[in-house]
Parts: sequence; structure tokens; C-alpha cells
Amino acid sequence: MPKEISTKTSAMSNFNLFNVFLQRWGAQAAGKPFSTATSDLMPVRLTGKLEGQPAMIKITRDLDERIGGQVLQWWAGDGAAHVYALDPDSGALLMERATGSRDLLRMALEGEDDAATSCICRALEQLHSNRPSAPPDNLRPLSDFFESLAPMAQQEGGLMAECALVANELLRDQRDQVVLHGDAHHSNILDFDQRGWLAIDPKRVTGERYYDYVNVLCNPDLKTSTDPARFARQLSVVIEVAGLERQRLLRWVMAHAALSAAWFLEDGLRTEANKELAVAALARRALA
Repeated sequence: MPKEISTKTSAMSNFNLFNVFLQRWGAQAAGKPFSTATSDLMPVRLTGKLEGQPAMIKITRDLDERIGGQVLQWWAGDGAAHVYALDPDSGALLMERATGSRDLLRMALEGEDDAATSCICRALEQLHSNRPSAPPDNLRPLSDFFESLAPMAQQEGGLMAECALVANELLRDQRDQVVLHGDAHHSNILDFDQRGWLAIDPKRVTGERYYDYVNVLCNPDLKTSTDPARFARQLSVVIEVAGLERQRLLRWVMAHAALSAAWFLEDGLRTEANKELAVAALARRALA
């Protein structure tokens, strides 16, 4: 009984949270609100000129995601979800909602790994293309994004320390710098039906474009990411579709896998960290 009361109170609180934006943006609830670690979201349908258009209201509690919302707006629907409205005070977004039935993570696990990787690469190519306007302010350089790696590498030593040296070399000599997505894994590129595969939830980071491709190979949600055959195959697909240089991509994979491991270790998740380091080992072996 107490659990039911708590749930109802929480649901009522969530609806109250969205009321002001439902009214401001002329939207109608199309489902129950839900929460992630950083944000509260509600599926809605638009009224007025965009009558019936499926959309999502996102209210984030995280500064990086608030500025990431500005990046999403700056992309203007090219390779990413449209932003219909953005509240500058709260960072709340009214954004296009994915309604397609396909899922890249499921595709990757059910025999369509090559196709899933290709979809991510093509979405990233759109995101990295030149824009007519300047990007948002307050974006973080990729070197700051890596700030967790050095202290954890010093503590752990071994492969992580080796990867940290590789990361430092790459970060000092970045090429083809763009506004990055920063977290382009299989669950952040969604099926928007007729509009195709589009990105959501960017970080606020700029740096070498190679970095955005590493999550295809390091995605910890993909149970096959540590399979050497899968790694070699998807490495080849990324290189072919995105036109990247093999050795440099492998070095970025080492760097990111170690960074991801550092983040897991900060959260006390050593098993997950070890999986990321296993991917780093695959990249090091491929370099040899």
C-alpha cells in the first residue's frame, strides 16, 4: 500500500512538472511521464500548425545535457531529432519523437550488425557536416572530456596506463575537429520512420571526428563487443563506410575504452570496466 501511494504521488508530481510546458507549447500528453538518471520526459502530440505530430518534452537536471540540447537545436534536424522549442531558463526541450519500430542494438545482436554500424556511421557523417552558423557557446574540448582517465590510469597501471599515453598523444594532435555527439552508441541513434536514423542526447564536446565512431566498437550494452571476430568485422565496416584511417581509429578505440573503464571504476563497477579494457586489448592487438 505505501508503495502505491508513493507511485501515485510521484506520477502526480511528474504531471505537474510538465503542465507549464504543455500549455506553453500547445502540446497534449500522449503517454505517461518517465525518468532517466538525468532527465524527466513525457511523450506528447502537438497541436496547431504541427497538429498530431509526435514529440517529446525533456526536462533535464544535468548541465551537460542542457547544453547538449542547444547542440541538438543547432543541428536543425540534419542527422538529429528536430528541436521544436527550447526554454532557455530551464533547458527544457520540445523535440521530435522517434516512432519507428527498428532498434540498432537489437539489429546488432540479431544478425544485422553490419547494417547497424553503417546506420550509425551515416548519421555521424550528417552531424559532422559544415553548418552555416556558429555552434553554441560553452562546449567542452575533448581533452576536458578525458579528465577522469589520467588519475585512474595512474592508480591502475598496466593497459589503462598504456591507453592513457595513447590518449594524450591523440589529444595533443587532433585532426578534423567538429562538434561531436560524444555518446553515439546504438541506443542514441533512433528510428524516426520516414526521416531515417537520427541522433538524440548529444554531449557538449568538440574534438576530432574519429572519436564519435568509437562507441560502435566499445558499446558496453552490446554483449558481443569483446568478441574478437565481431570487433574485426565492425572495425572494417566503420573504416569502409566512414572513410577513416585504420591505425588512428584503433588508437582512438584504445583511448575511449580506457576512459569508459575509468568512468565505470569511479562508479565501483569493475566488471564493466574490465569489459571495456578487453576492447582496448583487442585494439592494441590489431595495431600490432
